[in-house]
Amino acid sequence: MRSLLLALMPLAFLMAGCTSTSYDFMETASIKPRFQDKDPQDFGYNSPHRHQVHGIDVSKWNGDIDWQRVRQSGVSFVFIKATEGKDMVDPRFSEYWQEANAAGLPHAPYHFYYFCSTADEQADWFIANVPKAAMDMPPVIDVEWNHTSKTCTKRPPADVVRSEMKRFMDRLEAYYGKRPIIYTSVDFHRDNLEGAFQDHYFWVRSVAKHPSEIYPARRWAFWQYTSTGVIPGIKGETDINVFAGSQENWRKWVKAVSVPQELQAAN
Repeated sequence: MRSLLLALMPLAFLMAGCTSTSYDFMETASIKPRFQDKDPQDFGYNSPHRHQVHGIDVSKWNGDIDWQRVRQSGVSFVFIKATEGKDMVDPRFSEYWQEANAAGLPHAPYHFYYFCSTADEQADWFIANVPKAAMDMPPVIDVEWNHTSKTCTKRPPADVVRSEMKRFMDRLEAYYGKRPIIYTSVDFHRDNLEGAFQDHYFWVRSVAKHPSEIYPARRWAFWQYTSTGVIPGIKGETDINVFAGSQENWRKWVKAVSVPQELQAAN
């Protein structure tokens, strides 16, 4: 099953993110997106705008969204906050995923992981609140140190972190038939994830430097490059991300991951 899924991955995607020069072979055009950034960073040669496929991530804080305008602005995908811990659901989740779906935007729900609840409690909560129809792409586990939490500042050792993550992700993969994407930040990755979960897609936050400088040797699929985006159809600032490959890679990847793994194995 795993070998078949890996075989479906586009070559550019498999190679992307290893070094800054690994982007040269992709020959991606410099397509300027039809949205803006209030505080753009100079990433030099490896600007995110060398990539053709841009997307956003949203939660209740983004308020009312005109999804048709969002799509018309050049946004190609969206990560939508679904749940948090063992007892919180984003109040806009159901609305957002249904409207993103109606607008024809590939979408995936994400779960903000709390280390004060067990992996099984959180997996149960996610599964209870996120229908299989809510995702075109694999679900996401958002793992980062929550510095501002008033209820959970627990920081388990790295081996415990990885063990809990694996249990949670295995539960989701078994239920949804899609291997979860891992979203993480610089400090959390450094403390817990160096060299781990090589068979998972990674979505990394890196808003000041290119990921190759911040996450050495980490192959990534998605890069969150700003939190100050200005997207038509959304009031206020929005996170913007890029996919590692070209438009053709993107089409192949979405087609591959949209099919549950058990169906892939059967074909």
